Amino acid sequence: MADGVSGAVEAASNVNTTGNPTQIAMAYLQDETDGEITTLNLGELDLTTDEFILDEVDVHIQANLEDDLVKEALKTGVDLRQYSKQVEAELQRIEQASIKDYIKESQNIASLHNQITACDSILERMEGMLSGFQSDLSSISSEIQTLQQQSVSMNVRLKNRQAVRSHLSQLVDELVVPGVMISTILESPVTEQEFLEQLHELNSKINFAKELSFRETLACSDIQDIVDRLKLKAVTKIREFILQKIYSFRKPMTNYQIPQNTLLKYRFFYQFLLANERTVAKEIRDEYVDTMSKIYYSYFKSYSSRLLKVQYEEVADKDDLMGVEDTAKKGFFSKPSLKSRNTIFTLGQRGAILSPAELEGPILVPHTAQRGDSRYPYETLFRSQHYALLDNGCREYLFLCDFFMVTGNSALDLFNCIMGKTLSMFLKSMSTYVSDCYDSIAIFLCIHIILRFRAITAKRTIPALDKYWEAVLELLWPRFELLLEMNIQSIRNTDPQKLGVLDTRPHYITRRYAEFSSAIVSINQTFPNERTNTLLGQLQVDVENFVLKMAAEFPSRRDQLIFLINNYDMLLGVLMERAADDSKEVESFQQLLLARTQEFIEEILSPPFGGMIAFVKEAEALMEKGQLDRLKNEEARITQLVRGFSGTWKQSVESMSQDVMRSFTNFKNGTSIIQGALTQLIQYYHGFHKILNQPTFRSLAVRSELINLHHLMVEVKKHKPNF
Repeated sequence: MADGVSGAVEAASNVNTTGNPTQIAMAYLQDETDGEITTLNLGELDLTTDEFILDEVDVHIQANLEDDLVKEALKTGVDLRQYSKQVEAELQRIEQASIKDYIKESQNIASLHNQITACDSILERMEGMLSGFQSDLSSISSEIQTLQQQSVSMNVRLKNRQAVRSHLSQLVDELVVPGVMISTILESPVTEQEFLEQLHELNSKINFAKELSFRETLACSDIQDIVDRLKLKAVTKIREFILQKIYSFRKPMTNYQIPQNTLLKYRFFYQFLLANERTVAKEIRDEYVDTMSKIYYSYFKSYSSRLLKVQYEEVADKDDLMGVEDTAKKGFFSKPSLKSRNTIFTLGQRGAILSPAELEGPILVPHTAQRGDSRYPYETLFRSQHYALLDNGCREYLFLCDFFMVTGNSALDLFNCIMGKTLSMFLKSMSTYVSDCYDSIAIFLCIHIILRFRAITAKRTIPALDKYWEAVLELLWPRFELLLEMNIQSIRNTDPQKLGVLDTRPHYITRRYAEFSSAIVSINQTFPNERTNTLLGQLQVDVENFVLKMAAEFPSRRDQLIFLINNYDMLLGVLMERAADDSKEVESFQQLLLARTQEFIEEILSPPFGGMIAFVKEAEALMEKGQLDRLKNEEARITQLVRGFSGTWKQSVESMSQDVMRSFTNFKNGTSIIQGALTQLIQYYHGFHKILNQPTFRSLAVRSELINLHHLMVEVKKHKPNF
């Protein structure tokens, strides 16, 4: 082959290098064919075959000639044979070097071959394992689907069984009567907690058995007999227990609230009887009503009678009216004076009964009061009696609602069955007492005690005593109004000439009215009543008329005014202690007092300073008309007035002050009257100055004798008494 290549190279070197590259190549091929045709082994080459196409050979030659290296060799005229040998030698050298490299790395190649072989075997095993896993997973997937289907089926069956079991287990539990229940109901005391628990269970089984009997369940007949016998035994034991507790109420000195509280702990007993044995429940209820009705009646009857023993022995009668004179009871057989107790018309400390501390305080204990020789007014006994009623009534109503499970009208009817007799006794005794009672303040206090007790029961949402409160008020209100009208009539009928010696000091009838009116007004503020206000207004009018009639008995206007001022001042003082300052009674008497005081001031200023006052009034009237010149010829009169005032005013003021202080019982009132009189005097003298300063009188010489107004004010202040 090497020889062929070198020959080809040499042939190429002899070929003309000029000309077309294709021609050169063809010449080379021709020379090659001619020179070595004998050595060329064409093998089985068939030149006649249809597959041999010269055009393709031409394409290959053309492609090789396009090679850059071939182009370069052809251009430089390289000897292709020589170049072929170089190439061959280079290839051999490279081949030898490659062989050496292979030999040098033969061990590594062998090792790599072994590793590749080992990896092939491992991968082959892994492939086998994965194939096994794949097949196992396929089978597991089908098994999981099967298990899932089985699980769904089992879940459905489980739910169905649980649903059936819940119904069946409840049915079985309710049908089964355990031995513990039987032994407890038969043997345990009813006060044991275990008995109460088993009674609840028995009640539920009885109710369940009734429900099953309506459904015609056959299993119900298996337990009906034993349940009925247990029910009968439980009813018997409960009846004996409750009746025993009710009978214990009847023992003397028994605090019935203790067994009541015990019954409340076992309120389920009555509920059991009511549901399962109504005849026994009715028997117990009737027995309780009968027992408690007698107990309350006996207790309150005894308590009320004992309370009356600690009432004041001296009480008001039909002669103890506001307009009755004090001399009316001076007979030999007349009762002694009532000074040892609260007066009829004075509230005093009696109003404290309406304070929360007193109103809801402990009730009176009669025998304790008797030992201490204590006596009380009627309203205190009334409060104690009715607070006991309120407390027991509220407790009883709550007990009935809780134990006997009644509400609304049923509860009220049951309460009335128990307390009706007691309440009727209260109303009857109260009616008897009130019809002969003339203590109007006591009646009015009792009215307001009831109003407050009614508010308390309303706050506690207990309507049991509402009708009783209304009945009491229907007894008390008419009596109070009648007493007020009797007092009004007594004042109207009063004859001033029969009331003894005339005196300018406050009259005792006026003081009675003041004390009484302030008492009623102060009590009436919390629960105002229009009828009461109307009657008080009528009483006030008649008292004012009485005061005027009494004042008319005095011969002089001065004494009349002193009497009126003393009475009005006393009325105001008493009223303002208890009534509000803006009450209509206070405002009315303030206006009357102010008017009479102003008139009295004019009255006492008239004797010493009447001439000056008359001149000032006359001159001021003419000044308003612009006719002051008509007094121009009154110089002698003016001179007399100026010199008379300057010479006597100090003695007159001193005498007037002493006279006022002697005339009025209230020093404070007397002081204010003196101050008012002196102030009025200064005003008149200031007006006198102003008139004499008019042009008509400026030429009068007597003007120089006028007292300086400021000096007069300083001197007058010295005569103002301080109290």
